[in-house]
Amino acid sequence: MKPRISVLTLGVDDLERSLTFYRDGLGLQTQGIIGTEFEHGAVAFFDLQAGLKLAIWQRKDIAHEAKVPLASPSSTEFTIGHNVGSKEEVDKIMELAAKAGAVITDPAHEAFWGGYSGHFLDPDGHLWEVVWNPAWEIEG
Repeated sequence: MKPRISVLTLGVDDLERSLTFYRDGLGLQTQGIIGTEFEHGAVAFFDLQAGLKLAIWQRKDIAHEAKVPLASPSSTEFTIGHNVGSKEEVDKIMELAAKAGAVITDPAHEAFWGGYSGHFLDPDGHLWEVVWNPAWEIEG
């Protein structure tokens, strides 16, 4: 299999609230909510880097589309890693997330492996790690 992951979709309970968090709070670019003319179709996409998109879609609509039972969300299923170029940038983004309404679960700190990171939960409990890794070169 060639890796061609192009969209990461987060299931959310309140599409408008999540749109506000990601667009207005974190500053991610989007056209807003589209697909409202379709039952189970309302979604918002955010452009990330190198053709990667983040989508937010109602959890109940994901369950309908994929034909799986709607289950309780868990913050420990996965994390979204946002790698940055400096410790200062970690601090700046953690502050931005807090102002946007994120719950800071792990304030930015020196990590045991030599980096610097912190964690926050978005309004639906998705866990983000903002991290500076001195061994990784971050492009633009």
